[in-house]
Amino acid sequence: MSEEQAQALIQQMQALEAYMADLIQKEEAVIRLVQEASGAIESMKALDGNTPYETLVPMGMGAYVKATIKPDDKMIVSVGAGTAIEHDKNAAVNYVEARIKELEVALQQISAQRQDIAIRLEQGQKEINKLIQASRGSK
Repeated sequence: MSEEQAQALIQQMQALEAYMADLIQKEEAVIRLVQEASGAIESMKALDGNTPYETLVPMGMGAYVKATIKPDDKMIVSVGAGTAIEHDKNAAVNYVEARIKELEVALQQISAQRQDIAIRLEQGQKEINKLIQASRGSK
């Protein structure tokens, strides 16, 4: 293998490592979204019965206002692109559960890509090791 081919292999390995780091960041972000959505579902389901709940609503910069949540109230669910829709509790829970399923599919795809990149990185490392061995053997 020529020096040019070795340089190309090293550049390819660096690109794969950068891509792997990007995939890891994406995976972590999706995991956080799944956790947040699961927490939202638990909170929505906890609003049950006829008892109103008092809570604090953040206003920003550490300021809060007291608010009362009625269990029979509608919920506002963000559907993306700055748009939100009012739903009853069951429809809101169903919507968030559907989003979790979509995120889990995305997580599986990212995981498969990571495995593929890991295999390619391992193969590249073996090639580099062969080059090192060959260069030591020729001295």
